[in-house]
Amino acid sequence: MQFSILDLAVVAEGSDARQAIANSVALAKAAEGWGYHRFWLAEHHNMPGIASAATSVLIEHIASQTSTIRVGAGGVMLPNHAPLAIAEQFGTLATIHGDRIDLGLGRAPGGDGAVMQALRRGMRNDDFPNDVVELLRFFGPHQPGTPVAAHPGQDTNVPVWILGSSLYGASLAAALGLPYAFASHFAPDALDQAVQTYRERFQPTEFGERPRFMLAVNVIAAETDEQAQRLRTSQQISFARLRLGSPGLLPPPVDDILQAVPVRILPTVEHALSVSAVGAPDTVASQLDRLIARYKPDELILVGNIYDQQARHRSFELAARILKDRA
Repeated sequence: MQFSILDLAVVAEGSDARQAIANSVALAKAAEGWGYHRFWLAEHHNMPGIASAATSVLIEHIASQTSTIRVGAGGVMLPNHAPLAIAEQFGTLATIHGDRIDLGLGRAPGGDGAVMQALRRGMRNDDFPNDVVELLRFFGPHQPGTPVAAHPGQDTNVPVWILGSSLYGASLAAALGLPYAFASHFAPDALDQAVQTYRERFQPTEFGERPRFMLAVNVIAAETDEQAQRLRTSQQISFARLRLGSPGLLPPPVDDILQAVPVRILPTVEHALSVSAVGAPDTVASQLDRLIARYKPDELILVGNIYDQQARHRSFELAARILKDRA
């Protein structure tokens, strides 16, 4: 079982996007040494606390400063883009960096209707399955008679993942024989059914002979359970603000979460973030073991939005030590 990191280049209060990007580079470099398999970034728009909107640009920046870890998108929101443009971007990345580039594809817009209009995609019909197939063709060999090819892109065979939080993505990934990553770190409701659907309906194709499932888990590890729970309050507050319609920068941790999050919304936050492992190393190991036993993932991808960068590095380092014993 491999283990990876999903990063959003989170901007913390008192900081800015430049520092957030520098933090992502530093974390990717460290993750490479700790044994992480991938370092993924995600496309979000109109979010002041996230600096990964230009996802392919940031992937290039991080890939150029690392050497062995895979770098990719978890993911690119394909409805925002023409498949040819994404094929050219990621084909260029693969041409520069070889077989280190991944492309995870999401169906969500990564923003609201105003964002879609600003991206000039607001009037476009949802044709996600056909767009995925078209993109896969752009990465493959030249097909005689086709009027358009991706240069670079053609013959790069960039690995494509389907991302999702519902049965839609699970069914599509299964039908196309593609690997599948579930957004269980913030949307766990359909997790059990999606995993079952994906595995039961999987059809071997040129893109995959067997199902490959990635489980996303929030992980916050520290020296003690109490320290980890306090670090986690930053994520809880940030998610609560998002649900209340006022997203912002990642706040510092607090001693009492009820002083920062209304009691009426806290159960919603806890449910959304329930696929988590938080605590001292033994606690995190026990919680991860339960998730691994239940879902039997081929890969874990860890999310850890921690305000203090030293504590964040320590968390991912501890998690790597735990997961190396389970690889």
